[in-house]
Amino acid sequence: MGNETIEIRWHGRGGQGAITAAKIVAIAAFESGYLGVVMAPTFGTERRGAPVFTSLKLSRKKIYDLSPIQKPDILVILDYLLLDEPGVLNGLKPGGLIVVNTPKPPRAHSVDGMRVAGADVTGLSASVGLPTGIVNSGIIGSFAKATGLLDIDLLAGKIEEEFKGKKSRANAEAARLCYGKTIMGD
Repeated sequence: MGNETIEIRWHGRGGQGAITAAKIVAIAAFESGYLGVVMAPTFGTERRGAPVFTSLKLSRKKIYDLSPIQKPDILVILDYLLLDEPGVLNGLKPGGLIVVNTPKPPRAHSVDGMRVAGADVTGLSASVGLPTGIVNSGIIGSFAKATGLLDIDLLAGKIEEEFKGKKSRANAEAARLCYGKTIMGD
């Protein structure tokens, strides 16, 4: 993707780890050579289960614009039900990519002019021993597969570091499994 800035907005529910997932991707991006990495978490009255989001900008050049993302290139959705929430799809650029945790095929979430990639991150993450609803590591794997921006081995390593002492291997395994099972829609 050249030198332009890639704008990614992450949507999840409080407790799912959207902000942690974006942080892990930010660290991996910087270490892989992206000179511009800006993460801007949005905090408010979040509570467990309430919709939350965070922004992540990546560029091969330094980023001087620290403003919130208005027109994302990519949306990462940790719970497919959030696609029905007002504002989640706002500003997504034409031809943009939606990476979604869903038990349904990506075509079930098609949005005119957008690409959709998906995997049953909830089920796959539970299959490696993570508590139900813990999907942040798995969605990182889906993000890696759908975008091709970062190497899954680097991301799995960063996941293990982040979750050291907290099922680090299972978290890395969830990312790798979701990477392998992510389906690109039509």
